Amino acid sequence: MSAGILAHLLGRQPYKELAGKAAAAGFPYVQLALSKAISDVDFSLGRLSPGLAQEVGGAFAERGVRIAVLGCYASLIELDDEAFRHNVDRFKEHLRHARHFGAPIVATEVGVPANPSDAALRAKHAERLNRALGELVEEAERWGVAIGLEAAQRHLIDSAETLAETIERFPSSCVGVVLDPCNLMNAPKFEDQNRTIEEAFRLLGPRVVSAHSKDLRRQPDGSLAETASGLGELNYPLFWRLLAQHKPHGFVTLEAVTEEQMPEAARFVREGRAAAREGTASR
Repeated sequence: MSAGILAHLLGRQPYKELAGKAAAAGFPYVQLALSKAISDVDFSLGRLSPGLAQEVGGAFAERGVRIAVLGCYASLIELDDEAFRHNVDRFKEHLRHARHFGAPIVATEVGVPANPSDAALRAKHAERLNRALGELVEEAERWGVAIGLEAAQRHLIDSAETLAETIERFPSSCVGVVLDPCNLMNAPKFEDQNRTIEEAFRLLGPRVVSAHSKDLRRQPDGSLAETASGLGELNYPLFWRLLAQHKPHGFVTLEAVTEEQMPEAARFVREGRAAAREGTASR
């Protein structure tokens, strides 16, 4: 069983050097956010082309590293028309060229509301999200690429429930889930984390296209702090077991990890996934 890495955690650098560094670190795949990870190419809107995508994707492939996911973390709930159109068009551009990078998925968190407690404002943000996804689903279906939606605290989509509701509005097979169990947690939910994890797989399991792996630790003030996988308190045996049941060979990408922590975090993921798969297979 494998573990990948968010490419920019290896340091923003020229794409050939980045590909080599990922390979040297033993990662078989990466999640690549172009502008965050690559320093020697201008990826601003309108610059992508099949040739550029194949050049970058080929550099990774030559070193035995797949681009599992393109990260395009642009807010899809912007109320400013110009910012909204830029972000949607940028995501569309990623969808059109993903296959040339060798990536089957383009992933995003949807955006943070300007004032989460203002119901009327949240409704406006929700309208923007629906409008964006209407366009993006059509584009994803045209090019045969999956959209990976990720829930995150403080975002408009902040739980398994709100993510499931969104998918119900857009039932296309091109709409999938990037599942990060830590992103579903706040302090109260972490106290009942098993239920939170189980509910996430009940609602979203069949639609998972990729997963993220980091960890959480309780702080003295009751808040939660992110740390590398295996260094916190998340019930990863439960998460690995459910992931093995639903998506046994799915991508799992490390987050919240330093370069020094990467070997041990990757080992933690590989061994945990392998043990869960063996346990599931033996039933």
